[in-house]
Amino acid sequence: MTVHLYLSLMPEALIASMLSPEEFGTYYSVGTTKKQHGQAIFVELDPDFRHEFFRIEAGVQRCTPHQDGSLKKSVYISTYRVLEHVPLNAMGKLHLVTGYGQSLALERGSDFPQQDSSFYMYQEIAPVNPLVVSSLSPVKFYDFIIKDPESMIHLPAIAFVDLELGELANDPEHGAVRDLPYPYIHHLRECLMELQSKEILTKMVNRTQSIEFPFRMIKSGIYIGKPKQLNYYPLPSREELRSKYYRWWRSANI
Repeated sequence: MTVHLYLSLMPEALIASMLSPEEFGTYYSVGTTKKQHGQAIFVELDPDFRHEFFRIEAGVQRCTPHQDGSLKKSVYISTYRVLEHVPLNAMGKLHLVTGYGQSLALERGSDFPQQDSSFYMYQEIAPVNPLVVSSLSPVKFYDFIIKDPESMIHLPAIAFVDLELGELANDPEHGAVRDLPYPYIHHLRECLMELQSKEILTKMVNRTQSIEFPFRMIKSGIYIGKPKQLNYYPLPSREELRSKYYRWWRSANI
């Protein structure tokens, strides 16, 4: 039977499973009665992917049905430095799974969004997960973290998402909060105002931010980058989410 390879980003891990992407998403987020449910983000990998850093073949061999015939749900191959050792060309669809098991599969995009506001907020997902604001657009933020030799912060790989700031993206001090769900609005305004008044490109909002975030607040999509390549997984428009992916959208808004 087919054995799938999944790159989990929440938390970072390489997993072999006999479950299809949809089945794995439900299992990984909802699980069994033994554990609490939670969001999940994972990427389908080429099943032929192999790398000397991982014992993939050994993990695949352990993916055999149980005695009762049920499929092996997961074999953890690695939970350390996974993202940096998985080539971006081995990555397929990215799945956003709500805490209620509803999965949305995203295809890799080809056109990156243009800079459309003064400020942005990024939730870094892996290998570290601080919440930061920046005057850099997503592609420039990736360049700054991965490629810029002058940057004090440098990572071998990064996965991050840009989150909606609403009116705060252009008017941090006076912009209306409206439906922004963030509990740290006052601190967020202060951080954005510092970007306005100081010669800095990024400002940390929370260094211990929970890796989970409201999926409905994703502005453009998910970004996964390494020195030679940046993968972009665009989120469908709000209209398309409401009409074509209603069950996922409803689950993401609970």
